[in-house]
Amino acid sequence: MAQTKNSELLKNPLNLNNPITVQVLGICSALAVTVKLEPAIVMAISVTVVTALSNLIISLIRNTIPSRIRIIVQLVVVSFLVILVDQVLKAFMYELDKALSVYVGLIITNCIVMGRLEAFALGNKPLPALLDGIGNGFGYGAILVIVAFVRELFGSGTLFGIQVIPDACYELGYSNCGFMLNPPMALILIGIVIWIQRAKVKELQEK
Repeated sequence: MAQTKNSELLKNPLNLNNPITVQVLGICSALAVTVKLEPAIVMAISVTVVTALSNLIISLIRNTIPSRIRIIVQLVVVSFLVILVDQVLKAFMYELDKALSVYVGLIITNCIVMGRLEAFALGNKPLPALLDGIGNGFGYGAILVIVAFVRELFGSGTLFGIQVIPDACYELGYSNCGFMLNPPMALILIGIVIWIQRAKVKELQEK
């Protein structure tokens, strides 16, 4: 029974309870960092690390946090982890850190992170809280990767900065779609993902 629940904590955010397509959280960063695959993947990993570790820490100390200051404690924990992640990126991936700009810092106010702390970590044991954080990070990251893949491929003709559309296609008249590189296209793509998901998953269809 426990293994089944733990498995659901990892799987549900990928589909039935996806933080972006079902809960409609974390949309801003999904629009901003999905022009290319590489920054989207780094952002997804960063959010997963922060969500998982903040869930774990808050769950470990949940019985010692006075209710009236719980939000402040959560913000302190999340801020510490975000600063740590940002410093690691600056040290080892400086160009990517510049590309992500302020969006790494804005993980502090990401609704997914704060929502899981309030809805889950405060009321559950450390292991389920950790798995919940990992699952929601993966669910968030999966949408970022899908959107970034489509935007970079059709907007720039590349993946991870490497040209994948042959020169022969351009010689025949093919041209990259510049609109793919604009934020509105990310919103349209997320809408398409939501439409496909709800069409395929009966549990999400409105009755």
